[in-house]
Amino acid sequence: MTVKVLNQGLLTSIQDLGRYGSQKYGVIVSGAMDKYSLRVANLLVGNNENEGALEVTLLGTSLQFEKDMLIAITGGDLLASIDGEKAPTWRPILVRKGSVLQFKSPLKGCRAYVAFAGGIAVPEVMGSKSTYLRAGIGGFKGRALQKDDVITCGEMNEFSTLLFNQLNKRNGSFTWTVNYDVLINLQQTQTIRVIRGTEFDRFDEKSKRTLFNEPYTLTTQADRMGYRMEGPPLSLAKEFELLSEGVTHGTIQVPPNGNPIILMADRQTTGGYPKIAQIISADLPSMAQLQPTAKIHFKEISYREAEIELLKKEQIINEIKTGIRFKGLYI
Repeated sequence: MTVKVLNQGLLTSIQDLGRYGSQKYGVIVSGAMDKYSLRVANLLVGNNENEGALEVTLLGTSLQFEKDMLIAITGGDLLASIDGEKAPTWRPILVRKGSVLQFKSPLKGCRAYVAFAGGIAVPEVMGSKSTYLRAGIGGFKGRALQKDDVITCGEMNEFSTLLFNQLNKRNGSFTWTVNYDVLINLQQTQTIRVIRGTEFDRFDEKSKRTLFNEPYTLTTQADRMGYRMEGPPLSLAKEFELLSEGVTHGTIQVPPNGNPIILMADRQTTGGYPKIAQIISADLPSMAQLQPTAKIHFKEISYREAEIELLKKEQIINEIKTGIRFKGLYI
């Protein structure tokens, strides 16, 4: 089964949950910016939740299906349409041979995910199908998709085949959908929860108060590597030399100009700027869905609270997984 790229859009790449275990060699993790949406998209078509899927950024991407296929679209609302009609999202859908899926413009959120039953048939590099754009490895020939690329999909498993056959009988999509707003927030003004960074106490008292009391704006300098923010500048209490050390998804660094930088999926493996805070894992997918000009309020929580929030989200994913299995087997 194949899909042809009619228009590559702003940026569309193949991503899974990331390339772990190679940072010691300088190879970044990469992976989906919004991991919750990717996981659910895969579950909706019967795939393993770590299977590769398409990450579509903002607008312009269009795909033509060369066979009847079972897919799911999750993430931000980028006004997806199939043959000009609004496409169902957050549910399994059957797309007919010759149909065109198009993402027109971002209504809410920044990134959408398209999963295909059977996954995407590209080789794993260092255990992952994710595209590492700067190094040119993984995904589709190590790059973003381009016009006239042809994506090959794998064979459907037993459960995917069952879903496909049920949809074929109904000539469309199931009426049930996943309630996504318990997983991600697609609003342009958000409260993002953080824990203190390793250099938090190196900042002056005014900066510590400012971080949690003043809004910051996401600038246009925002990509898969990191988000630059604008707002009241943050300052160290005293200048000091900091050796480069490991950083992770959601680390908030403060360069000399005082405007925070939030590291995202394609972050570097080490960083040398002071780290004032760390976005909690449960809020990273919502952070990934923000568009430039978004307003962010940072809220400090404890390590324990951060763990509880992550466990809540994992429980929701497990409930979605169980629900899909039940509905797929008995509807």
